[in-house]
Amino acid sequence: MAKMDMENERRQREDYFKKQQKPNTEFLDDLDMVDNIFAFLPTVLADQEDHGPRGFEDLEVKQEKLEEFELDDISLSSGSEEEDDLAQYTFPKYAATYFQGSSTHTHIQQALRHPLLFHEDDVDVLASMAIWNIILRFMGDLQEPRTFAQASERRNKSLGKMSKVRLATHQAVNEGPNHGRNSKKLNNKLSSKLNVPMNPSLGEERLVGENSITDRPMSNLEKLHFIIGNGIARPNIRDEIYCQICKQLSECYSKNVYARGWILMSLCVGCFPPTDGFMKYLHNFIRNGPLGYAPYCAERLRRTFANGARREPPSYLELEATKLKQPIKVTVTLMSGLSCSASVDSATTANELCKSLAGKIGLKDTFGFSIYIALYDIFSSLGSGRDHVLDAISRCEQYVKRQGGQERHAAWRLFFRKEIFTPWHDCSEDAVSTDLIYQQIIRGIRFGEYQCEKEEELIDVAAKHYYVRFGADVETEKGVKVVHACISDKLLRSKSPEKWCQQITTQVKDLFVSERPNALKFKGQLVDSARMKWPLLFSRFFEASKFSGPTLPKNQLVVAVNWLGISFVDKNEKLLLKRSFPEITGVNTNRASKLYGQSVTVTTLQGETYTLTSGYAEDIADLIVMFLNGLKMRSEYAVTLHSNSEQDDPIFLKYEKGDLIKLIKNEEIIQDYGWIQGQNERTAKIGSLSLESVYIVPTLVKPPSEVMTLILMSPDQRRQASQNAQVKEPEVKIKAYTLEEFSYDHFRPPAKESMCKVVLPKARVKDRIWACSREPLRQPLLKRVSASTEMVVVACQAFTAIMRYMGDYPGKLAKSGTELTDLIFSVALQEDTLQDEIYCQIVKQLTDNCNRYSVDNGWQLLWLCTGLFPPSNALLPHVKRFLETHPEERLAADCIQRLNKVKRCGSRKNPPHLLEVEAIQLWSTKILHKIYFPNDTDEAFEIFTSTKAKDLCESITTRLKLSSSEGLSLFLQVEDKVISFPEGDFFFDYVRHVTDWVKKEKPTKDGTSISVAYKVLFMRKLWLNVFPGRDLKADILFHYPQELPKYLRGYHQCTKEDAIQIAAFLYKVKFNDDKSQFLHIPKMLKDLVPEDMIRMMSPEEWRKSIVAVCNRHAGKTPDEVKLAFLKLLYRWATFGSAFFEVKQTSEPNFPDIVRIAINKQGVTVINPRTKVALVTHPYNKISNWCSGSTYFHMSVGNLVRGGKILCETSLGYKMDDLLTSYVSAYLATAKQKTARYNA
Repeated sequence: MAKMDMENERRQREDYFKKQQKPNTEFLDDLDMVDNIFAFLPTVLADQEDHGPRGFEDLEVKQEKLEEFELDDISLSSGSEEEDDLAQYTFPKYAATYFQGSSTHTHIQQALRHPLLFHEDDVDVLASMAIWNIILRFMGDLQEPRTFAQASERRNKSLGKMSKVRLATHQAVNEGPNHGRNSKKLNNKLSSKLNVPMNPSLGEERLVGENSITDRPMSNLEKLHFIIGNGIARPNIRDEIYCQICKQLSECYSKNVYARGWILMSLCVGCFPPTDGFMKYLHNFIRNGPLGYAPYCAERLRRTFANGARREPPSYLELEATKLKQPIKVTVTLMSGLSCSASVDSATTANELCKSLAGKIGLKDTFGFSIYIALYDIFSSLGSGRDHVLDAISRCEQYVKRQGGQERHAAWRLFFRKEIFTPWHDCSEDAVSTDLIYQQIIRGIRFGEYQCEKEEELIDVAAKHYYVRFGADVETEKGVKVVHACISDKLLRSKSPEKWCQQITTQVKDLFVSERPNALKFKGQLVDSARMKWPLLFSRFFEASKFSGPTLPKNQLVVAVNWLGISFVDKNEKLLLKRSFPEITGVNTNRASKLYGQSVTVTTLQGETYTLTSGYAEDIADLIVMFLNGLKMRSEYAVTLHSNSEQDDPIFLKYEKGDLIKLIKNEEIIQDYGWIQGQNERTAKIGSLSLESVYIVPTLVKPPSEVMTLILMSPDQRRQASQNAQVKEPEVKIKAYTLEEFSYDHFRPPAKESMCKVVLPKARVKDRIWACSREPLRQPLLKRVSASTEMVVVACQAFTAIMRYMGDYPGKLAKSGTELTDLIFSVALQEDTLQDEIYCQIVKQLTDNCNRYSVDNGWQLLWLCTGLFPPSNALLPHVKRFLETHPEERLAADCIQRLNKVKRCGSRKNPPHLLEVEAIQLWSTKILHKIYFPNDTDEAFEIFTSTKAKDLCESITTRLKLSSSEGLSLFLQVEDKVISFPEGDFFFDYVRHVTDWVKKEKPTKDGTSISVAYKVLFMRKLWLNVFPGRDLKADILFHYPQELPKYLRGYHQCTKEDAIQIAAFLYKVKFNDDKSQFLHIPKMLKDLVPEDMIRMMSPEEWRKSIVAVCNRHAGKTPDEVKLAFLKLLYRWATFGSAFFEVKQTSEPNFPDIVRIAINKQGVTVINPRTKVALVTHPYNKISNWCSGSTYFHMSVGNLVRGGKILCETSLGYKMDDLLTSYVSAYLATAKQKTARYNA
């Protein structure tokens, strides 16, 4: 019987599902449902509304537009062979074969016991389980966690970054170099990728355990980024993700769940493909999907499979395109002023876009033209390869978010520019190419990207540009136009445009008196001149790390490949090594261990072998090999490897070992057969010779004798010759102040074995204890520190940490993070005797230090030190003189200012915060920190090392144009705690203090440090002198959003009439004058009426009453209604109160559970059931109070007539702090009144 019931139930489900298939095809076009899912998107995307990058403003004013084109013509071919029959590749069949345990292919609404597929890695198992939970929540099969559930939908309406999992071992984003602010500098040329470092306070989620990702509410956008982000970062679980989505779409009877599932599927297939083993099953599943999404998803899957997985989560543009199922429109600007509008998709690569543009504008010589993306003054190349265009746009949006802006306001621009030349570039081959490069160079000269060393060169360029534009006829008006097209603003400030115009027109007359050459010829000359003059600026840059090879000043470097050869430079534009193509003998790539990733090995004639690890190792090798092969094909020079002087046949060439042979192209002698014809430069004889007997030099010009000599040497001889050729550069003695004079009286004497027998004080100079040392200290520098046994060990450990940070000490400890800076400064902040020692140690290592890398890191430490504590009065003048005698150092002037400020403001209490350390390591002395406000908005504010909480409050008040900062305060939100900033504490000190305390409370595995996420809030703490309407900005920004939650939780004593009035106000705030929502009021009562009053009337009675009041307030703006809400609450005694539910044990006549309200009147004890005030204690009657982790105690009155309030609560620290703040404020007011009275 039971079996028959189960069979009938199964048939009923199948019949129902068949009936629902048609609606499932139709309802996916329901715009209301789609809009609800994408509610976090703005109505209008504003990514292109801001101004363009500096140096390209003229392209923003007038743009000649080419007609729009699609990428269909250049899309990767799907193949001409017939597709396999997909009918047999069904998802139920795959599930029956590969799913674990009893898991089926059909939709369920419960948690999984284990992943659907088997995974070897435990982290992949945890990630799969977490993703299943998020998929259920996104599709609506699982409710959000109740904690802050209402706020979760309103929170984070702007695009966040892809969450990374704390246990992750893979990284989805290849982080590029950090960008400078000026697009004219070379360091932006080195920026091949926009760098968006992971914010340690955002995006780190635990998969399991306390505070895991599944325990907190998330917005739809957060869920999408968690699912897709893991799919990008973890290739091993991509099939798992697709199986989970397909499972939830199989036999799903809920229209809403079904729609959400297909939206999720469309986003996933646009970001990462499945494995080959699941590809056909997924393709078949999508093919049988709803009409609204099946073709769309199938095409996205085909494109993603062809072009590879993305590296970034979807951008705003993609989400909007998915919402509307429309292509993405982007505009690419050419250097000629033209712009092309193109339709792209999530899988479009830079190579596809470059080919489309080239075909559209008739560009034949396409090599070296690349897509660039610009954001503000940051200018980065996408190249013309496999990089996804939408990845770059997503990085721009994330960068804007990190800077405190909103992603939809990211003012990115796409440009089509010449990035690199071939060594055999010929301007006469393609007029279109030459014109584009010419326009790029002229614009670059105008905006300082390319700089002429002499004024005569600039005048000559401008004169030729005049001729190209206007011919040889000289007119002043045309000359002024050329001045503004070629001369930078800086030069125009030093010399008037009229004088520049006069010089340019004079040069035009001199150059073109009789000869009138072709304009294209001049363009080609300028292009060739720029190629020769600025080879590094026309390079393709790749970030890399030196894995092995000869010593370089830095192991982290940038490989620059251009038409001359390869160069290794650092991120500060310093050239580390340069090798021309004739000096390169071999290039190969290989896969090193998983730990180090892909690598490329370059060998040179000098006997050097450099192995570099890079995410772009293949691209580096391919580019160099292409140039080498191209040069050898075009080369006219070869060097003989052995002698052949005894040859009698006149057909063959006679030569000695090392002879230079000039190759002759002869159609009768085919090089592929192993023979070539050439002329011996030494004998001038011509003949044939074997390819095996020569080395063809990859060059288009005659190779220098040094290269020819190196070719004939053995590898050992080359290495020896290279070592002998290294001439030490003469030391340039700079008259810089040292601690030598200070050391005579304050440093310990040198070790006995090194002390000179001469008793004169200056004999100590030979020991040079005050100068840079490459060995750790065994004793501190200062006498008074050496006298303390405990301080000796600490001082020596600090010096070792300084050496490690500067790179002077071998060790595995990297300088990232704060571990080294903590070792250096922590104890010194507690022990004043060590502060001078730290100053002396840093200055010592900066004195006579010839290693630039070490010096740069040392100045970073000195910059941090001058912001933490000042030196003693005895050492202060010596440190100042040291700083003043190093004006060439970029941080010297700032160190002097910080030294004066720390002397005035006092010392810090805690070592530098991570943000301070990271900022100075990027050579940025400006630190922006995001501050959050109660109305769900935020702004970024600049914070200095010496900024105190009170200073920041004043700065925020000024920025927001508030009338006063009285009662406003900063709060630090860490996990579930919100703690107020003490006004007198340094900002970074207090953040460091609280986060370190949280770290100590958290258990760690293997002693590894953990990061603590936090937020800084700014809101009202004390409700003194608050009168609704006096400061409308504060009412809207702080008072309304802070009072509303307390009202809805039912903390205030409220009549039914007031509740109806306020409900009408809240409706007006939500919907303004939109009466169409009146019918839905019963469903939204929890957002309009206090939770304990909802049952006082039926939902329909509430609706009628609220509608009646709403009609009376027609025409009022939301801000006016918010103000009316505050004015009504202001009449109540509990307005502006902070409420705490506690268990009291001191008063038998009171309930066990009471509600304590702390406000400007004092401390009020309230019956939470009746909301009646039981007793109020004014602040002048409170004599003492204390708190702990589980209690709050308060004494009232005096010893004769007094009492106590004893409470059990975990929020005692909040009550204590708030009570202290109110009492302090009243005492300060009383003190001011007394002072005025006495005056």
